[in-house]
Amino acid sequence: MQVAGSGGNVADMERITISVDADLAHEFDELIARRGYQNRSEAVRDILRSHVEAQRQVFERAGHCVAALSYVYNHHERELAERLAELQHAHHDLTVATTHAHLDHEGCLEVALLKGSSLAVRQFADSLMAERGIRHGQLNLISVERGEAHSHGGDSHTHLRPRS
Repeated sequence: MQVAGSGGNVADMERITISVDADLAHEFDELIARRGYQNRSEAVRDILRSHVEAQRQVFERAGHCVAALSYVYNHHERELAERLAELQHAHHDLTVATTHAHLDHEGCLEVALLKGSSLAVRQFADSLMAERGIRHGQLNLISVERGEAHSHGGDSHTHLRPRS
């Protein structure tokens, strides 16, 4: 089965019929309206893609990924900023970029963009979020695969692309 938006077109789609109780249907319609979907099918496709991707990440820990690790911390926590910087430098091969925002007098939000093996990215994220002083942390990981090797003027290389 192919789904539009992931390499398929309308001719490649399969029709799936489901039944839900009225309360769940009403809540789903409210979600659709809040999120700006044009119809239930678009929303269901996104939910299915998200769930399939989450399960892929659980079972395919050996693949590659791109990820956004976001966390909130108290910058007054003793030596936390230095510990975070040291941890990021120790994993410079995973860290693509970071951005930092001040939330209030104590709290900071940082987002680290990561790229590498799913296992290494998860281990790095877990170790960073376990640091004393990190209040909230979340890893948003997207599985990728390597594209075909190609060149631009001589140097051959591959790109990472989201799995379809």
